[in-house]
Amino acid sequence: MALKIGSSTKVITPEIGCSLMGQLYNRISTRVRDDLETNVLYVSDGVSQVLLLSCDLALLEREYCRQVQQEIEQATGVSASAVIIGCTHTHAGPYTTALLPDVPEDKAYLARLKNWLVEAAQEAVQSAVPASLGWAKGQAHIGYNRRLCWSDGSHTMYGDSRRLEFTGLEGPDDSQQTVLAAYDQAGKCLAIVHNNSCHATAVESADFISADFPGAARHYIRQASGWRVPVLYLQGASGDTSPLNMLAPESRVSGEQRCQEIGLLLAGETLHLMKGMPRTSEIPVKVAAEELKVKIRQPSAEELEKASQTVASGQEKAGRWNYVLAWSVLALQEKIQKSPVEILPIHAVRLGDFALVSNPCELYCQFGLDIKRRSPAEATAVVQLANGFSGYCPTIYGVMGGGYSGMTILWTRLEPFAGYSIVETSVRLLHQLWKQS
Repeated sequence: MALKIGSSTKVITPEIGCSLMGQLYNRISTRVRDDLETNVLYVSDGVSQVLLLSCDLALLEREYCRQVQQEIEQATGVSASAVIIGCTHTHAGPYTTALLPDVPEDKAYLARLKNWLVEAAQEAVQSAVPASLGWAKGQAHIGYNRRLCWSDGSHTMYGDSRRLEFTGLEGPDDSQQTVLAAYDQAGKCLAIVHNNSCHATAVESADFISADFPGAARHYIRQASGWRVPVLYLQGASGDTSPLNMLAPESRVSGEQRCQEIGLLLAGETLHLMKGMPRTSEIPVKVAAEELKVKIRQPSAEELEKASQTVASGQEKAGRWNYVLAWSVLALQEKIQKSPVEILPIHAVRLGDFALVSNPCELYCQFGLDIKRRSPAEATAVVQLANGFSGYCPTIYGVMGGGYSGMTILWTRLEPFAGYSIVETSVRLLHQLWKQS
């Protein structure tokens, strides 16, 4: 059946003075560098519907996303199971959950955000018109693996690769860029979706509110094209990647400059892929969703004892880094006592020969590559931090090497084989969608 497509954009910038999420210490925003947005795409073939929301936020918790999905269903008629709420993972947005011992979630902001997201979804659905879609894939190398291996068998996130003890990077990076673009019957662009894999942390230590490089890319796309259209950046599997090249530390530039560089790379490749892109209005729209149950890691007795001693000694004596990590071990133990398992929402979407699969983790890059390799689609977007937050999801190498994002803490809490289960579930759902037709 013929497609109907709608889209919308809404500013979701918090108030100046809010705490900024993404680091292990509290940063207070002093200004707005650029607005945060949610950008929405609605697609229907007359039988099935899907709503994609991209939010300039670090993350959103599962229960919060569930509530927003249900309210969107009530407001639009789109099934909650066909609503995917993704986060770009900027480290310069408001606190949307409590991941530090001394910084609570911003409940007032979350209340406003829920209204904004529902309104944006309504606007996208109500604006739907007969339309066509095009898709393509290319290359834009914006992210680099940030896990360094050392001769003693340990691995760390970041480090100096010029040291004699350096034995290589733990994993790969992924420079593939996928683009999906929607047009009305007159050829006017309605919305752009692009997907690449790199932590959105170019300006992660700043004291201002910013959408980071996804926002820069959006700005350059709008500026170069003259289209004031919704631009959805869907964050790929990038739990172990960074805007910084670990193998070329001498080439590093300021966070501001790197933000602009990546923005230009993303925008340029997206506009390049859109030029001459074939379009079609007669494609199937299919959505599949599954709740994947995985076990939560159990800190050892030794880890719990050490964490208790560190927290008891106080932050001043232990140091901020050690204190927060120790607190997170105890917080993880408390979470396990409430439930030893975690439910991961996995979604698969088919739009013609374009595929999208989502999960709620900071997924290591190798898993994204595995999903793409096994996908039946012509172009596949792997989307992390969607419909919830379940922490880092490392490979077995990451678990073996330890270090931040590999060790057992609150935000690296899933069983060691969780990523492999995500791959299997994602690929199975994709093949089901393709076999249906």
